[in-house]
Parts: sequence; structure tokens; C-alpha cells
Amino acid sequence: MKKIFLLTAMVAVLLSGCNKVPISGRNQLNLVSDSEVLQSSLASYKEYISKAPKSTQTVKCDQVTRVGRKIAAATESYLNSHGMSDQVKNFAWEFNLVKDSQLNAFCMPGGKIVVYEGIMNIIASDDELAVVLGHEVAHAVAKHSNERLSQQKALEYGGAILGAITQNASQDTKNIANQVFGLGANYGVMLPFSRKHEIEADDIGLVLMTMAGYNPDCALTFWQKMSASSSNTKAEFMSTHPSDATRIANLQSKLPKVKQEYGSYIKK
Repeated sequence: MKKIFLLTAMVAVLLSGCNKVPISGRNQLNLVSDSEVLQSSLASYKEYISKAPKSTQTVKCDQVTRVGRKIAAATESYLNSHGMSDQVKNFAWEFNLVKDSQLNAFCMPGGKIVVYEGIMNIIASDDELAVVLGHEVAHAVAKHSNERLSQQKALEYGGAILGAITQNASQDTKNIANQVFGLGANYGVMLPFSRKHEIEADDIGLVLMTMAGYNPDCALTFWQKMSASSSNTKAEFMSTHPSDATRIANLQSKLPKVKQEYGSYIKK
């Protein structure tokens, strides 16, 4: 009876914590509030940005701010025009270029965007920068941080249920069950969802950059450059990011529809 109660309770919690991702329309698990995530991420961001060495490359700093503001405006325009105006209040946009040679950028929940100088070295235009910023803003719009925290909560619930189911089993059986659950949780849930988030951010980012007036075809040239610059040979199965080939193939498949639906926004 206790096992059935636990399973029923977990199903009820998971079903009550579902919502749709803007633009992609995917159902996602969301067991944490926006306020929780925003409060925590803002604290982390303030700590990071207070210590991060700011870039002195004025032209590139201005470029990050210019393109970022257009992506932010396109994001708010989409949310406002699709009945999600309540989500706009979650964003207080900031754009920073920092001294770091890594090919990287990130956007914290709430619209705190950081770009590393390293990635700017392979960016040849505002359009290519829009690929990066569109992708990063997409993570925030899709609430991927909320979802990752929710997945962790769900795994904790699952671990509790596993403990109840195996409570009368031998210690050897419990050890094996815990090992299998741990592997399944990692490679069966957490990593695949991270790859799914990356692909979803690519897709949403294409829409956002196009709505901001940038050429989405540049997503292919940018990721091809990233592929050529990458030394990562880790198998996709054990990676938190999709392979470059997977990412580029996905973008190629999505571009025609994006240009058909949002092509009127592209600057002439």
C-alpha cells in the first residue's frame, strides 16, 4: 500500500508541474517557481560579474550590447504577442563582454548575458553574434534552468520510491538497484535532457534572431566555425551537448520553416 501511495503521489506531482516551452511548444517538467530560480541565479551572477575581468575592447563590447538589445526586444515582442506578457517581467537584461579566451557565452535566468572574448574571435558579423545570443537567450526563455532543477527533484522522488520498493531486499540487491538507478538517471534522463535543451535552444534561437532582423543562415556558418575550432572528441552518448554534426543537421532541417514563417523580419 505504501508503494502504491508513493507512486501515485509522484505521478500527481509530476503531472501538476508541467507547462509548455514558448516557440517550441514542448511540454516540460517544472517543479520550481520562477522566483526561486531568479533569486538564486541573480546571486550567482552578481558574485561572478563582480570578479570577472571586463573586456576593454570597446567596439566588441558595443557590438554585444547592440545585438543583445535587439534579441531582447524580439524576445519580449514574441512573448507579448503570444499571451505570455507575464513572463516579460522575469527579464532585466544585461550584456557583458569579459576577458576570457574560451569559446563560450551564457545567459542566466533573468536575462543576464555574458560573452567571452574568445568566441568573439571567430565571429565575423552581427548576424553570427546573433546566433550566439539568440541561443543563450533561448535557454532563459525556455526556462531550462527551472527544468533541470525540476528533473533533479523528480530523481530525488524516484530515489525515495526505489528505497521503499527495495526496503525488504538484501543489501546486495539494494546496492545493484541503486547503481542501476544512478546510471539510468544520468545517461537516461539528465544528459539526454541537456542535449535536448541545446537543440531546443538552437531552434528557439533561430526564431529570435530572425525576428530581430538577422540572417538565420549564419547559424550554419557559425556552428561550422565552432566545429572546426572544437577539440572535443567525447562521444555524443556521454556528452551534455549534441555533436557538431547533429547540431548542424538539425539547423539545416529547421531553417526553411523559420525563414518561411519569420523571413519578413530579416533586414534587407
